Amino acid sequence: GLAREEEALAELLPARQAQASVYSFNLTQQRVGRQPWKPDVPSRAIGKVGVIGAGLMGAQLGALFLQRTELPLVMKDIDEAVLEKARSHIEGALDERVAKGRMSAGKAAFLKSLVSYSTEDGALQGADFVIEAVLESVALKQKIFGALEEVVTPSCVFATNTSSLSVTEIASPLKHPERVVGFHFFNPVKVLPLVELVRGGQTDDATFATAFDVSSKLGKSAVACSDAPAFVVNRLLTRFLAPCFEAASAGTSFETIDRAIEALGMPMGPFKLIGLVGPKIAIHTAESLQAAFPERFGTDENLKRLADSGLPGVYGFDGEINEEARALWETRDAAWSDEEVRQAALRAVADEAKRLLDEGVVADARDIDTCMILGAGWPFFMGGICMYLDQTGLSQELFDRRLVGARDLA
Repeated sequence: GLAREEEALAELLPARQAQASVYSFNLTQQRVGRQPWKPDVPSRAIGKVGVIGAGLMGAQLGALFLQRTELPLVMKDIDEAVLEKARSHIEGALDERVAKGRMSAGKAAFLKSLVSYSTEDGALQGADFVIEAVLESVALKQKIFGALEEVVTPSCVFATNTSSLSVTEIASPLKHPERVVGFHFFNPVKVLPLVELVRGGQTDDATFATAFDVSSKLGKSAVACSDAPAFVVNRLLTRFLAPCFEAASAGTSFETIDRAIEALGMPMGPFKLIGLVGPKIAIHTAESLQAAFPERFGTDENLKRLADSGLPGVYGFDGEINEEARALWETRDAAWSDEEVRQAALRAVADEAKRLLDEGVVADARDIDTCMILGAGWPFFMGGICMYLDQTGLSQELFDRRLVGARDLA
């Protein structure tokens, strides 16, 4: 029996998937924990936290910050009803832990006492770290941070949870733009471990070092990136999904496209993913990228119709295709094969990954792979997108070189 196990291991360990899994383990369990690119300066002390925007994302952030930091927390929103929903979510998360025996009732009561809910900016006075999770509007975020500057000290860190907007532009009208940092979480917050830390044009070392420390206290894995449209994960996913929408418009069924992409080992296909993130968010990200890179990104007209319809996606809650959504999709009679869908998606994302590296959005292909594994659910056995492209020879075919260098630049 032992001899057969040894024979099996000798056969399996040199395989592409096994080597990629070892690479993924090293990225997500060792390398990211060393926090590459964290500035070697003292970070700021955090004694009070604020969350502005108490909707779905804000409430999740509030629950995370409270449980992980155990610091006084202010939840701020313009709508009392939204604040009450946030209270229910935050307190409900604590009650759930008590019910499961993971927290004492006394500890839960203490944590609940640390939270205040307010519609007034003044409640944030004394905060050392404030994160906003409001609608994706540069003007709105600038207005919020501008008002906040009147009630907090210059050392307070302003974090924006934007998924695609320019951190530099958000910070530009402020008196202290150096304290603004991108702090992009992924939904659901308590499940996905990645935080993209985005350094704006004027973000100083102390702010960026503080962002790394805060992410660590929250139990998150931080990857540093420069201020570029949609950062890393959303930019790559949008480019990856674009050929899939094109295939659907050509007449390929939603089921075929999802099956083709899931065959790569992905946790879900493109149209199941759209149902999770929402068509409107997908369109917003696509529009941001189209404005920045019109030669490569566009907004799919069928996806826009789906977003405008108010439907949550092409699948219903029963997991079956919603025929109303199918009827919205205008198609031609030129369906793609499974392999054509896969190859188009892979070649598109390969091109974008190389551009991220060429532009210096991240310093090393390992940063891209860490992002895709921890933020997009890319399978361990693929090793992220860059390692997969290298192992399958596609990067060599397209660029005449590997994307993952022999030497880690971190």
